[in-house]
Amino acid sequence: MNADGDPSDPKGDRWFAKVYELAGDDAANVPWAALAPNSLLADWLTRHAVRGKRVLDVGCGLGDNAEAFAAAGAQVCAFDYIERAVAWAKQRFQDSAVDYRVADLFAPPQEWREAFDLVHECYTLQTLGTTMLPAAASALASLVAPEGRLLVISSAREPDEPQSTPWRPLTRDEIEGLAVDGLSLEELDDFPQQGCLSRRWRAVFRRSRTSATRGRRAGE
Repeated sequence: MNADGDPSDPKGDRWFAKVYELAGDDAANVPWAALAPNSLLADWLTRHAVRGKRVLDVGCGLGDNAEAFAAAGAQVCAFDYIERAVAWAKQRFQDSAVDYRVADLFAPPQEWREAFDLVHECYTLQTLGTTMLPAAASALASLVAPEGRLLVISSAREPDEPQSTPWRPLTRDEIEGLAVDGLSLEELDDFPQQGCLSRRWRAVFRRSRTSATRGRRAGE
């Protein structure tokens, strides 16, 4: 419940693994498993073509968002660092074209560097402590191809708003702060609370071809 989470478990690895372990085979025991694509993602997909694009779904959980991209015609790779989550997603979607993998955002495969036309992150960043956000922003940016985009969906809060759940909704400064390493903010939608749905951000960042090339040369 602290703003920076549990210092002994900064990425929440042990906590998330325990939730999946205790859930057994019942998705109702996984609090974030809606068994349907996120509504803001589903809305976004009605207005943006992804057919044929290379899409990476970060923190895929049980796979519903990844499958939504695949249904829209994208070539999808989806990963989670909890092995049980990935196995469960594969079990649910046995005939899926999605490439499900176990991986770590902070140490992704080298072949993923600037490899995806669209990188999608939903509710993962808000599970991290504030001190980890800069590293997470850089990690996400490193996966976006030249002229590609990063799509982020997160719960939202004001800076002085008290934290009332284990998740830490992002402030405007934090969501805008994801524009690093050649990414620029293209769209930012602020959705007010509606019934049981909390206030949420939906942000799109874009990498220009020139900034990507400059970034590669700077790292050489």
